[in-house]
Amino acid sequence: MGGKLPEKIATVLALLVVSRIGTYIPISGVDRAAFAESLAGGGGMLGYVDTLTGGSISKLGIFSLGIVPFINSSIIFQLLTSVFPSLSKLQKEEGEAGRRKFMQYQRYGALAFAVVQAVGQCLYVRPYVEDFSLGWLVESSAVLTAGAMILLYIGEVLNELKLGNGTSLLIFTNIVSSLPSSFGQTLSEAGEKGDNAVLPVFFGAFFLSTLGIVYVQEAERKIPMNYSTRFQAGGLAKSSYLPFKVNSAGVMPIIFASSLLALPATIARFAPNPVIIGAAKAVYPGGAAYVPVNIALICFFNYFYTFLQLEPKDVAEQLKRQGASIPGVRPGATTRDYITRVLSNLSLLGSVFLGVLALTPTAVEGITGLTTFRGFAGTSLLILVGVATDTTRKVRSELVMQKYDTSLDDFYGDSGKGKKKMR
Repeated sequence: MGGKLPEKIATVLALLVVSRIGTYIPISGVDRAAFAESLAGGGGMLGYVDTLTGGSISKLGIFSLGIVPFINSSIIFQLLTSVFPSLSKLQKEEGEAGRRKFMQYQRYGALAFAVVQAVGQCLYVRPYVEDFSLGWLVESSAVLTAGAMILLYIGEVLNELKLGNGTSLLIFTNIVSSLPSSFGQTLSEAGEKGDNAVLPVFFGAFFLSTLGIVYVQEAERKIPMNYSTRFQAGGLAKSSYLPFKVNSAGVMPIIFASSLLALPATIARFAPNPVIIGAAKAVYPGGAAYVPVNIALICFFNYFYTFLQLEPKDVAEQLKRQGASIPGVRPGATTRDYITRVLSNLSLLGSVFLGVLALTPTAVEGITGLTTFRGFAGTSLLILVGVATDTTRKVRSELVMQKYDTSLDDFYGDSGKGKKKMR
């Protein structure tokens, strides 16, 4: 494996290591042991967000905010594209320059969220601060904000390397780093209960969930297409397929839903109002509203993100320009309506799958009494599998492209030698 791929892989690994180092560089003046103990006792959604940040919240590292501010900013701007046509046009119709400008707006939003969340986190840990003052608050908030923006930059560099989505890779790394402690906690809980018989059930659910995720992630609906081209004698139709994945939105609905579920807890840090605290507890894993709200958010973002990625009108127009047609379906508006129905049905199937996955930790906890799945969550498993398969696919694409580049270089090199001989 020669060429640029080993260099790219090395760069990706180096950047991911840097993202983990920042987790272990603490902000000053805080009793981290006491705070980590209180967080472990609380569990729930904050524990899940701690998993997404690789334990940086409990460790109070300079990367404590993780990539969450950028995710929140992305949610807001993606929703705004459906409200303001100018933003949608900027993202979809104005080419690379438009996408860069849209990304710049998301950066500004991420900075604003980082400042708010940094101040909120510093106020949240106030009981554990040895000498709380306005100076400490400003200094620590600035450090946490800077850490979030550094992670945003790392994510963008990872995107440019084209071996996976930068945000997803950072979250993937954080979740992987939490796996040993999660399994250790599982064994410890089983030992305390004195019932090791629940371990096969727990790990069996883990294994079956992984198999189900792999199956659904790779499942797709192939719509047959016919198109004729002037390059084929007599206009003979050439058969092809238009593939639509069952879960085309991937892990993004899960990430968006998790971020919004953590929002009440974030607000409660600023305003410890009984109503807000009650709402935060209700949407925590194990809370009364957690399951229905989580499933509703996942379904909404899955439907929204599916049609954000694939606009039926644009797909239909592109097929018409290429002279392609779906058998039995007229080109134009009829094709658009047909694609809309297909995507709606696939979105429904994907939402059912994601909903079942969201319910898995509750079911496993009810059967085994082990709470590890609550913090780690089946959704984390989806992120792990989704990012791993996506990165593997992109590495294979790089290998294919590298092979063709090498073949072309050899071809032109041989041609050059032939020309020299002819001279």
